[in-house]
Amino acid sequence: MVEANGTETRASRAKQLKGFKHSKPGLLFSIGTSAFGAVGVVKDIRKSRSEGDALKLINATVAALALLTSTALLVRELRRLGTDDVLAD
Repeated sequence: MVEANGTETRASRAKQLKGFKHSKPGLLFSIGTSAFGAVGVVKDIRKSRSEGDALKLINATVAALALLTSTALLVRELRRLGTDDVLAD
């Protein structure tokens, strides 16, 4: 919605952003942020192994598995995304 002075309302902007999340560019952006998260997880795994801290290693391993799972879900949704994507190029 555009108000009388030409600005969009917050509700309209929020709706657009929610739509972006389920678009091809939005999914690719999410996969990219997961890749940056993987860098931190690898760093944590290396640090915990060098310190010999088993609990930190387990924590980093679980975080890595969660990251892999979320990325797999994003890839699956990206594959399911049909040609009805309005924001696709």
